[in-house]
Amino acid sequence: MPGPPGAAVGPSPSAAGSPATGPLFRPLSAEDEEQQPTEIESLCMNCYRNGTTRLLLTKIPFFREIIVSSFFCEHCGWNNTEICSGRIQDQGVRYTLTVRGQEDMNREVVKTDSATTRILELDFEIPAFSQKGALTTVEGLISRAISGLEQDQPTRRAMEHAVAERIDVFIGKLKDLKQVASPFTLIIDDPSGNSFVENPHAPQKDDALVITHYNRTPQQAEMLGLQAEAPEEKSEEEDLRNEVLQFNTNCPECNAPAQTNMKLVQIPHFKEVIIMATNCENCGHRTNEVKSGGAVEPLGTKITLHITDPSDMTRDLLKSETCSVEIPELEFELGMAVLGGKFTTLEGLLKDIRELVTKNPFTLGDSSNPNQTEKLQEFSQKLEQIIEGKMKAHFIMNDPAGNSYLQNVYAPEDDPEMKVERYKRTFDQNEELGLNDMKTEGYEEGLAPQR
Repeated sequence: MPGPPGAAVGPSPSAAGSPATGPLFRPLSAEDEEQQPTEIESLCMNCYRNGTTRLLLTKIPFFREIIVSSFFCEHCGWNNTEICSGRIQDQGVRYTLTVRGQEDMNREVVKTDSATTRILELDFEIPAFSQKGALTTVEGLISRAISGLEQDQPTRRAMEHAVAERIDVFIGKLKDLKQVASPFTLIIDDPSGNSFVENPHAPQKDDALVITHYNRTPQQAEMLGLQAEAPEEKSEEEDLRNEVLQFNTNCPECNAPAQTNMKLVQIPHFKEVIIMATNCENCGHRTNEVKSGGAVEPLGTKITLHITDPSDMTRDLLKSETCSVEIPELEFELGMAVLGGKFTTLEGLLKDIRELVTKNPFTLGDSSNPNQTEKLQEFSQKLEQIIEGKMKAHFIMNDPAGNSYLQNVYAPEDDPEMKVERYKRTFDQNEELGLNDMKTEGYEEGLAPQR
């Protein structure tokens, strides 16, 4: 059937085998030689007539691509130039330039809206968002500041003559800077990270220019319209780790009211413990006690240290209430619960043992046995020799609950003078710890229903 009048009948593109047409749009690059400025008709902000805005994507060497926007009104002659730098960078940037000559005044500068400009020698600052972003030079920045100050001078001279005179003096100082009679320091601080000061020696280092990247403060992030990251909520358990808790108690010596401090402490290469310390202001008595911060371990622990050097006395030591202490060379054994839980050094524990033995009221006074007193003196002398490093001995800590600790100074490597053994508790040891009758699974079974 023939087609309608005026219609050309021919083979379809697929029938003719013609190649498919390319994409309508192609990627835009600042290095594209065919790129031309884009012109847009826009309203003049001075005379409110139509003018022309030209947009051009360009690349700053050793920086990044930016969009330069330039407006010109042919009716009133008003013009304006701005830049758009794209996305906000991960960090802010601060450029500190020491201007020493005219070559520094000609350095290319990209200053965004969010950048703050300072000249330290004049105590002069251009706050962020008080000017539009611009692609200019150091001299151009100063000229722009001069133009901004001169803009309202006629009104100031009429209204506030003294203020206008002071601003005239300051404008004169800014104009003197353009002659670079003496060096001055220019700082451009941009939280968005999109400002730039040219390094004419790139890629070599520029001794006159210091570039500092920094993390934005919450106030700077809010100024840029970024959603500030909410501070991580610390759990109640983490707060307890960082807090010293206090509660009222009575002094164990004089029974006067006192305060006990309690804190969770993480012992390296071991576990968390609870340290409780009481200081009585009435009689001056001080005491500290350590409680295990965790459960009873599946296996008991036996730690054997061969004391060979005075430095062994500085090892940190945690003795739980369930730990017994033995020194075979002195035929001495300290039972469970004696001295309570302690977090101290090896020297501190040995001195506590010496004080406990030698100041026992049953071994002092007229009723004491001379033979027993002599043995105690000999024991005290040998213990003192061990503390001073003059006598070698073995120090054994045996804790069925596995909650005691002796510092390994070679950690994480093995300590050649220390042996740590894990063992299965006996029935009697479990009985002492109250574990035989403890039911942790299926304890709901067999309970009588409540009525």
